[in-house]
Amino acid sequence: MIQRLQHCVIRPWGRPDAPSLVRHADDREVWRNLRDGFPHPYTPDAAEAWLAFVAQQDPTTHFAIEVDGEAAGGIGFTLGEGAKERTAEIGYWLGRAVWGRGIATEALRAVTAHAFAEHPLDRLHACVFAWNLASVRVLEKAGYVREGCLSGAATKDGATTDVFLYGVLRPEPLARRAADL
Repeated sequence: MIQRLQHCVIRPWGRPDAPSLVRHADDREVWRNLRDGFPHPYTPDAAEAWLAFVAQQDPTTHFAIEVDGEAAGGIGFTLGEGAKERTAEIGYWLGRAVWGRGIATEALRAVTAHAFAEHPLDRLHACVFAWNLASVRVLEKAGYVREGCLSGAATKDGATTDVFLYGVLRPEPLARRAADL
């Protein structure tokens, strides 16, 4: 997938992205809003491990968000398995230097459409820490609906917080829901 949008380009990650990945990802405020699998500090070794992981993906579900000619963030989704095979969890991050420019919303809309077009999914969902109001706005502007609040569900950086669950359904579901049977 390579998609040129108004404010960014969504494209596969590549080895040349390592320096910009480290530069944008090695930020405590970025790390604070992401799951613990996203390391801090973000080292060149962490970048190489990530780039090796995404190079092996088939199908590709994690993409770079290119801004001003360099990878300034990432967006991707993890396909569900078993009873959750028609769902995926989506996530994204941007380097602080490009916050507040509408990039995350634009990228989320594009990758949501891509996920539904290319995969047999009925639903995408995202979890966001309650303190991350900027990400809440991104999700809502991209058409995701708050479905619930998981009280005290995460501890990050020594603080326990609620986690909001957001979801969006495919406009035309692929599978009949049990409630419709």
